[in-house]
Amino acid sequence: MTKIAYLGLGTMGLGMVKNLIGAGHQVTVWNRSETPLGAAVESGATSAPTVSAAVAGADVVMYCLSDDAAVNAVVLGDDGLASVVDDTSIVIDLSTISPEASAAEREAFEARGVRFLDAPVFGSRGEANNGGLWIVVGGDAETFEEARGVLEPVSETVHLMGPGGSGVRMKLVGNLVVASQLLALGESLTLAAKAGLDLHKVLGVLKVTDFRSPIFDGVGPAVLADDYSPSFALKLMQKDSRLIQAFASDLDMSVPSVSAAAQYVDAAMDAGWAEQNASAMIKAVAAEAGVSLVRA
Repeated sequence: MTKIAYLGLGTMGLGMVKNLIGAGHQVTVWNRSETPLGAAVESGATSAPTVSAAVAGADVVMYCLSDDAAVNAVVLGDDGLASVVDDTSIVIDLSTISPEASAAEREAFEARGVRFLDAPVFGSRGEANNGGLWIVVGGDAETFEEARGVLEPVSETVHLMGPGGSGVRMKLVGNLVVASQLLALGESLTLAAKAGLDLHKVLGVLKVTDFRSPIFDGVGPAVLADDYSPSFALKLMQKDSRLIQAFASDLDMSVPSVSAAAQYVDAAMDAGWAEQNASAMIKAVAAEAGVSLVRA
């Protein structure tokens, strides 16, 4: 049994905590707001009033926070994690953030001799609840192997991508694919609607072709049902799109598919759909063409 401190119980955190407890680990939780703590405690976690109290004596500290600002506040702020965590702990950041923010927290931990893994996850609420996330990790191989026992209960697969920073970079590469596929699905459904095709039949073809995609399979029927229930919020897609563009710019290359997708993400945000699923960007694609994709 590993003693784990888990910080942040947002879209992903509560599901991960439940799976860690289900695997036999002892979990103490902390969250900036009290709302989700009750569900975690009902699942067997212990609630702590402060970050310092949560991480005291922890073998592993894990967190999945929304953006750079949240990570900076929790990790690098006054009395933040980097200043209070035991130097015997392994710290694992599961957040999708910029390489620069990840490097800053790594530097703060390593200055105190704390082992650190950047380990962002692919997947959303459903995968977090089901222990089916895909984790990409940057860090020391020995530390990675020691942390496997807490990564595997929350994931379908775990991948060591290389030294520190490799995980966050791989996450942005993968999110480029996600943004591009959502844009492709939105454009293809919109084009098919304009052409008078049966959209249910269109999805039937997309499901079996050599260019099929689990994203198409999941998002397509939801779009036709006008279902944008959030598993990964549009506002987070906007954040990720900007991270990808900045990352690519730093490497002196363009990412035209993400740049195009970002325009529709921004339009969907302007329409007031920030809290809807990221696939709400598809509504902006259809609206521009003057069609509805809703089908009975």
